[in-house]
Amino acid sequence: MNTWESIISYKRYGYESSETNSFRSEFIRDYDKILFMSAFRRLQNKTQVFPLPGNVFLHNRLTHSIEVASVGRSLGNIVGAKILENNIDRLDESAKNFYKYELSGVISSACLAHDIGNPAFGHSGEKAISNYFITQADNNINGKALKDNFNTEEWLDLTNFEGNANALRILTKQYRGRLPGGQRLMYITLASILKYTCNSSEIDKSIVSQKKYGYFQSEKEIYLSIVNECKMNSIHDRQVRHPFVYLVEAADDICYRIIDLEDGHRIGILTFEEISKAFLTLYEQLLSDDPQKIIETNSVLSKIGDRNEAVSYLRAKCISGLIHTASNTFVAHADEILAGKFNNTLIDLVETKAPYLREIEKISVDRIYNHHSVIQVELAGYNVMSALLETFVTAVIKDTKSPIEKKIVQLIPDQFNYTYTDTSAYEKTMGVLDFVSGMTDGYATEIYRKIKGIDIASHR
Repeated sequence: MNTWESIISYKRYGYESSETNSFRSEFIRDYDKILFMSAFRRLQNKTQVFPLPGNVFLHNRLTHSIEVASVGRSLGNIVGAKILENNIDRLDESAKNFYKYELSGVISSACLAHDIGNPAFGHSGEKAISNYFITQADNNINGKALKDNFNTEEWLDLTNFEGNANALRILTKQYRGRLPGGQRLMYITLASILKYTCNSSEIDKSIVSQKKYGYFQSEKEIYLSIVNECKMNSIHDRQVRHPFVYLVEAADDICYRIIDLEDGHRIGILTFEEISKAFLTLYEQLLSDDPQKIIETNSVLSKIGDRNEAVSYLRAKCISGLIHTASNTFVAHADEILAGKFNNTLIDLVETKAPYLREIEKISVDRIYNHHSVIQVELAGYNVMSALLETFVTAVIKDTKSPIEKKIVQLIPDQFNYTYTDTSAYEKTMGVLDFVSGMTDGYATEIYRKIKGIDIASHR
């Protein structure tokens, strides 16, 4: 049976070292490693919801990830203090220090990396990758249908591409010419981003942790090593989440529920009256047991003349209220979460106290996610990603390549190019997906225009 001690790991994946850092904990080192990754830096040019703007600053994947990390740090601090307080007589000194000082670093690091596997153009990028393989399944390559170049599990990975699984691959994969262990993160950091605990053949939408899948077949052994190291027990043959995942997931949920609405106001989709009503209603529900704070908030709000500043103030208040409510929810269900019996999300339970969260989600879906500017970038991104895959996948899989296909293969960076090695069609294809899914919106569009002859590359 798991304890709050047994689920902690102090080991680093893919790297054993006796070195110690007097000025940084191992968990803060993970944050720094992720922050300086080129894959993380590229998130600045990947769509979050809205098309990347020219004169109005909205959120992209990078700013979203940084804000989620900030919220996650607060959740880690609050929950760590509560776990320490409630288990003070059962924890050894190392575990006490972990929950007092380190949990916040683990959660913020995992939050920083949670979107690193998302392709360009938001979720339409994921859909484009999946749909390419579905629609091209019967194309003849190497004398057989495309799908017959892969086994059943591999094909499910490709026809249901998952950004969460891609994040684990990016963080742990030893790419050609690179050191073993990928980014060599702490096992506990990796465990904290494993939102889904099954492979692509085991999806079960009735179970929160299996609504999607968490690892590709290529990372199965890595996934199992994380499970074993961090004591992620199975119940009735069902792999359960690590408890810290719920905090990372809550931080993400809090940010996109609130900040997408703020962006909707910035870009003019929502009026000030609409967004202020939404935020005030939510805040009053979250703070229903503390009416004095509501009075104080309204008093401060009445003194703010700038509407954008007023929205920012309300956004901050709502996020603060959600952080404390989600933290209290985690603590109230801590035993279920630790035992792997919690089949829910923290934000779903927060909605029982603040049901207006559901209305905010409905507003986001109806008014923001289906806004014409969002649909336009989704359609454009879908076409760009589909064309890139059509160009590269066939070229790398073919045993006998035409002269033009040989040229195409040369465009793939060496670290992702497995055509010159004795690897399977699956690994060669995953190399293409590493290349294409890692592109920014702008770079993907540029490559698309050049290979289609819309723009002719100039010699430099």
